[in-house]
This record gives sequence, C-alpha cells and structure tokens, in this order.
Amino acid sequence: MLVKTNEANQSSWLKSYYFIRFAVAAAWVLLAFTASRTMPSLAAIMLVAYPAWNALANFVDAQRSGGLSRNKTQLLNLVISIITTAAVAIALGKSMNAVLAVFGVWAVLSGLFQLATAVRRWKSGAQLAMVLSGAQSALAGIFFVRMAGSAATVGITDVAPYAAFGAFYFLVSAAWLTVSDARRKAAEAAG
Repeated sequence: MLVKTNEANQSSWLKSYYFIRFAVAAAWVLLAFTASRTMPSLAAIMLVAYPAWNALANFVDAQRSGGLSRNKTQLLNLVISIITTAAVAIALGKSMNAVLAVFGVWAVLSGLFQLATAVRRWKSGAQLAMVLSGAQSALAGIFFVRMAGSAATVGITDVAPYAAFGAFYFLVSAAWLTVSDARRKAAEAAG
C-alpha cells in the first residue's frame, strides 16, 4: 500500500510540476512575441531568466523526487542552467548571435539531461513527451548554434518557438498524467 501511495504522490507532484512548467513557458512565449519585441531590456531579462527558471525548476523537482544525490541528471541540468544564466548575461554584452550560441549549447545539454531524466522516470508514466522534448531540445540547440554563426539578424523571437514546443510537451505530459490518474481511480473504485 505504501508503494501505491508513493507512486500516487509522485504522479500528483509530476502533474503539478508539468502544469507549472507549461504555464511559465507559455507566459514567456507570449511575452517574447509581444512586449519584449519593443522593449529590449525586457527581452534581455527574459533571456537571462529562461535558463535560471530551468535551474530552479530542476532543483525543486529533484528535491521533491528524492534529492539531487538521487537525481544526477537533474543535478547536471541545474549546474549547466546556472552556468548558462551567467553566460547569457555576459553574451548580451556582445551580440544576440552570441546569446543564441549560448542558448544552443545549453539546449543540447539540457535536452539530453531532460531525456535521461525521462528515461529514468519511465515507470512514472507520461514520459514519452519528455523524451521527445529532450531530443527536440538537443536538435534545436544544434540549429541555434548554426544560426548563431550566420549573418542573420536574430532576437528573442528566434528562441520563442523552442520555448513554445517545451510548453506543449509539458502540457501533454500533465494531461497524460491527469487522464492516467482518472483511469486508475476509476479502476480502483470499480474493483
């Protein structure tokens, strides 16, 4: 019975966590395509805040899931996200292409750590979307690095679709867990 309670608590936590990650990413994307386009200082704050938020989210999730020592992939994601936060702040003084290059390297590493975390959590359910999200993040990172090396003018709206896909995957995982929990409770009530 204790195992079922722990699984239900983990599922409940992940559902809340994924819904929060979705809401924050969706708000970030909305701001990226609206207010930050005409307010460079807001765009700069948002670009620094994005990896910082990922660091905080990984820290909180790892703490709720047994601690950082039991969740090495989230510890690594936390560390790379903190380093990226500082690197983005520095790159903002150089150019948006430099910022995009930093985001690209971060997206590759963070995506791979997210993918590894999802594989480790496979039994928790709703992890296929997280695996896809991690893989897509890594691929987007490669694209960002290539784009950063070009002569194209880049801005926050080049990062926003990446964040939008992340929001989508978090929403899919949250919805998947919600449906799975409802089915499990219905089966328990019927049996």
